[in-house]
Amino acid sequence: MFNQRAVKKEGYLGDQTAVPEVVRRSRYSCRLSMYSDAPDVEVSIEEFEAFALDRLQVLRAIEDAQLRARGEDDMRKRISEALEKHMPSHTNRSKLPPRQLVGERRKDHVSHFILRLAFSRTEELRAWFLRYECALLKHRFQNADLAEKQELLSSAQLRLAHLSPADRGAKLGNASSFYTQQEQLFEVDFERVLDLVGRSQVVLRAGRAFVPQSEVATLLIHEFRHALTQALSVCAKALPQMGEDERLLPVLQNLSNQTARSEYQSTGAAGAVTAESVVGLSDSFPLCMQHLHSQLARDHHLRHGGRMQLGLFLKGIGLGLQDALVFWRRAFSAMTDDQFQKGYAYNIRHNYGMEGKRADYTPYSCHRVIMSNPPGPGDHHGCPFRHFSSERLRAALHKDCLSDPEVREVADLAQAGHYQVACTRHLELRLLHRHQNNQPQPQPDADIRLSAVTSPNQYFDLCLGCTKPAPPAAGTDTTSTAAAAILSGAPKAATATY
Repeated sequence: MFNQRAVKKEGYLGDQTAVPEVVRRSRYSCRLSMYSDAPDVEVSIEEFEAFALDRLQVLRAIEDAQLRARGEDDMRKRISEALEKHMPSHTNRSKLPPRQLVGERRKDHVSHFILRLAFSRTEELRAWFLRYECALLKHRFQNADLAEKQELLSSAQLRLAHLSPADRGAKLGNASSFYTQQEQLFEVDFERVLDLVGRSQVVLRAGRAFVPQSEVATLLIHEFRHALTQALSVCAKALPQMGEDERLLPVLQNLSNQTARSEYQSTGAAGAVTAESVVGLSDSFPLCMQHLHSQLARDHHLRHGGRMQLGLFLKGIGLGLQDALVFWRRAFSAMTDDQFQKGYAYNIRHNYGMEGKRADYTPYSCHRVIMSNPPGPGDHHGCPFRHFSSERLRAALHKDCLSDPEVREVADLAQAGHYQVACTRHLELRLLHRHQNNQPQPQPDADIRLSAVTSPNQYFDLCLGCTKPAPPAAGTDTTSTAAAAILSGAPKAATATY
């Protein structure tokens, strides 16, 4: 078991006198948790959704930070900023009212279990949730004070065998010099610290790894990952039993199907869009919409999924209903007016809220394009970074004038499952090429970095608004003035896209 005396000797317990009594006696005496016990509290439907969406914002921010941050310090800064914005969690020493401290930890506890349910439906969702929950716990543990670390380690009940100074020489021999004499060591099965083994940060002897106290976090994350994996499997089996609960099941399904970001509001960068101007604007379309537009021009037809994806995108960039009817009628030139009116005009008017229940439909987010309704044979909707084969994606990127190294960079991101990051990098490279073409001398070290794209319409606004990006400094994160204005003003709506 964990050697408590060794930890106390190192000062892990800290000063407990500053902990408010009401917090100390509550179930949330520590802001760190392994989430081993389900919450037994009442929450309103509004809290249920709000808590889950805020946690999703944090997990998405961690995903983005891991892929786009420049160095460990930048990554930790990005994650800390997301936590402070969406899920602040203060220490017991913060002098905040006890009610606020308990409230923050209650939100953290409840939101974890809501997302645990929501993301247990498929193997892909479980893997995503597991990965970023582990990353969140690791970040919090690294930034916790000594008392918080000790409390979490004690509650985790890690199965650790403390290696006494007398046993060091016998078990490690000459390898004992790998560690400092002051380091406390723990002996564990090597399978529990494969990350440390892979980085050659521990000594191995007969299938046992000797872990220094400074790396106990790796053991903690291993135990958390193992327990959460089992819990997600249990949730996946229990989820069908919730089918009769008409309040919660739709919310859980929507949580795992939507982008977890605020609905993107178009900036109107294209101005008044007409049926005639769509072709000229298509140079600024994201790859998914370029593909749909080119297939429509070639075949004079798109199936329902493609019509919905492209039609709502065009609506979002400013194409009005009357011009949309003209655009689609010209595109479907192989059919008669009667066929068009009977088979397609109604659906176009429906998308604009003029038929049926008169709902004002919004453009699809990237997450919806990626995760729902995969294309079948003869379909052209979907996300090229998700649904194209590697060869087909590379061909499309080459057609967009990317160099071989750039194509490999974007395609590798897509192959690793980072579809939105690949799309964002594609946009950055397009903007960089435009900038380079406007310079009298090439700037080989220049680069452009943008926040992750979350909507095809956001991509279009950025691409159209950044035709003349400001000269970027070599090796730094930059955006043009237009891009900065778009990014800072983009997510204005407070409601999530369901």
